[in-house]
Amino acid sequence: MISTAATAGTAQIGDMTVYRMGFGAMRLTGSGIWGWPDDRDNAVRVLKRALELGVNFIDTADAYGPETNEELIAQALHPYPAGVVIATKGGSTRSGPGAWGADGRPESLRAACEGSLRRLRVDTIDLYQLHTVDPNVPFAEQVGTLRDLRNQGKIRYVGLSNVNLAQLREAERIVPIVSVQNRYNMVYRGDSEAVIDYCERTGLAFLPWFPLGAGTDNINDNTEAQVVAKKHGVRVPQIALAWLLYRSKTMLPIPGTSSLQHLEENVAAGGIRLDQEDLVRLGLLQPPSAHHGVHDER
Repeated sequence: MISTAATAGTAQIGDMTVYRMGFGAMRLTGSGIWGWPDDRDNAVRVLKRALELGVNFIDTADAYGPETNEELIAQALHPYPAGVVIATKGGSTRSGPGAWGADGRPESLRAACEGSLRRLRVDTIDLYQLHTVDPNVPFAEQVGTLRDLRNQGKIRYVGLSNVNLAQLREAERIVPIVSVQNRYNMVYRGDSEAVIDYCERTGLAFLPWFPLGAGTDNINDNTEAQVVAKKHGVRVPQIALAWLLYRSKTMLPIPGTSSLQHLEENVAAGGIRLDQEDLVRLGLLQPPSAHHGVHDER
């Protein structure tokens, strides 16, 4: 039987309720996150299948392609079914395959938001995230621009990406923040532990990007995850997703793939139930029963 996203439980993004297994659409582009995917029909099938599996949170950005990813989502899914949240981001620039920059100038962020509205074919973006912090523009100006767009009705909720706790708290003094998206997985934690704990205390969603690792994040080489995966009869990346769900109730993984098979496996990971032995082995529980940052309620 095929599992659905509902098995992962739900998370709140403002007053929007979504299942805790989302979909990151970045991989539905060409090599280097540049241009259209080689097989556009397959990309459309993956997006449609995600919704069939109950996924109701899809994350994209104007920088993916650039622009092609948002256009693809609209081509595949518009008009969006009720309850489906399409989140996008602005503030990153692209000069070529694999090349990433930042532009947080107010005029650039306004233009980016307008472009996303047009490509996604919506009047209001459910969740609009500052993709990265531009070190050459005062942070308050970048966040203030998103506040203004929210006040104009072009953004429903504001999120941040690639920020630390101090930046998150500064942003909250300017506009309500509902989510944070940082790189985080079993292998790479960065400085996000404090951010996750803060999100949990204050009711913000945390969206880990690269939830399955990439490059130096060698999740498949994690010996303990291999043992747990074998025990449950699943793949190591599925254990990596289950690990995230158990790490915090505020976690909303957004694994991306261009494979229908991997999409179904990722969604099925939401139904994996780790026992105490698994949690201890994966470092989520201190023996014998001290629950440090772990939430068994799913």
